[in-house]
Amino acid sequence: MSAQRALEGQVALVTGSVRRIGKAMAMALAADGATVVIHALRSRDEAEATAQEIRDAGGKALVHLADVTDEAQVNAMVAKILGETGRIDILINNAAIRGESAFLDMSFAQWRDVTANILDSTFLCSRAVLPSMVAHKYGRIINIGGVSAHLGAANRAHVVTAKTGLVGFTHSLANEFASQGVTVNCIVPGRIGGHRSQTSGHGIAGAPPVGREGTPDDVSGIVHHICLPASSYITGQTIHVSGGMFMA
Repeated sequence: MSAQRALEGQVALVTGSVRRIGKAMAMALAADGATVVIHALRSRDEAEATAQEIRDAGGKALVHLADVTDEAQVNAMVAKILGETGRIDILINNAAIRGESAFLDMSFAQWRDVTANILDSTFLCSRAVLPSMVAHKYGRIINIGGVSAHLGAANRAHVVTAKTGLVGFTHSLANEFASQGVTVNCIVPGRIGGHRSQTSGHGIAGAPPVGREGTPDDVSGIVHHICLPASSYITGQTIHVSGGMFMA
């Protein structure tokens, strides 16, 4: 008889999980027994395809669409997930949009769009799932940061500001909910290979000291580790997965 997987019985919501890092994180959690909620804004076909890939590998997956910058939609999504599963144990705040604009050309609408998709979504999703975590005296919240927030990057004031804000948000929630069994950490990917690495902005161009770009699995591996019950002593941390691109 096979041993029980570490995340068996847990439910994980991974925002922005139809491709790349989001998909890799969802698949890693599902492979260890979690029921994973695949989230997308509107691309249901892609979300269903990712969920089916998890099911084909023997995992469990649900699909929910929502605009995570919209309070009502986030609350409705979380309520539906709780109705279906009874709990949410893991939240990965991965959904984000990016863009580049010289600061003096940046409109307030551009600023608000990027900061809302990174910061407002993290606030709304965290607030929505925390009552379930507190009730069960257990939870894992992981916020996906960005290395440009630590290196600086021209033409990305909105992205750098929002991703930097995630670090402060992580510290605050980690302190507030540690006594209730909830850990909160920030994982910071570096230059991850593929199409996105070609549009990463000037601040993270070039290979890191390890001599290669990262892969989505490089990120999902550490995220999986932080989600484990055995990782309960790790909270309030900003963990860089960047091949040495940034050294604290």
